[in-house]
Amino acid sequence: MKKLTCIAVASFLIGGAILPAAAKGPVVNHAISETEVLAAQQAWCKALVDISTVNTTSGQPAAKALAEKVIDSAYGYQIGTVLFKPTLTEVPQTFRTTREGALSYFVGGNPAYPKDTGFALKGWTKCEIANAAVFISGDSANTIGNVIFTGKDGKVTTVDKSWAFVKDDAGKLRIVVHHSSLPYAGN
Repeated sequence: MKKLTCIAVASFLIGGAILPAAAKGPVVNHAISETEVLAAQQAWCKALVDISTVNTTSGQPAAKALAEKVIDSAYGYQIGTVLFKPTLTEVPQTFRTTREGALSYFVGGNPAYPKDTGFALKGWTKCEIANAAVFISGDSANTIGNVIFTGKDGKVTTVDKSWAFVKDDAGKLRIVVHHSSLPYAGN
């Protein structure tokens, strides 16, 4: 009888656990999909070319205004520190953990960053992503590979790129790590 009672109680508990719960409030799911990661990378490339185009057609102030919108939309500076190591920076301003530092890197014109000439102002006409790998684990995603830029003169520049993404509270993918460097040229 004791065995039968234990089985009945266990069945009730398991059965209750299997029955679906009625969700009365919102369901939050911060899982990231590969499609979202690829879309975020493509949006970043498009934005870079758009900033270059706006600079050519309307000047640096207009390019800066667009770059501010892009940074606020794509990066996670409103969440916290972003670990950003741009391609063409040097000591003592190698790393750009603030929105101000990122903006200066992309469009220059900030006396606090005197060596920045504006990476996004270089006349880029095309930007392509070539991922070597994408790693997604629930609410974070990482990529590593190359980004290939084509300039207005047709010259191609390839950089090694690593990104890490998380979703903010609104479910928008944000860049929280961005490392870029020129490939090692050897001796």
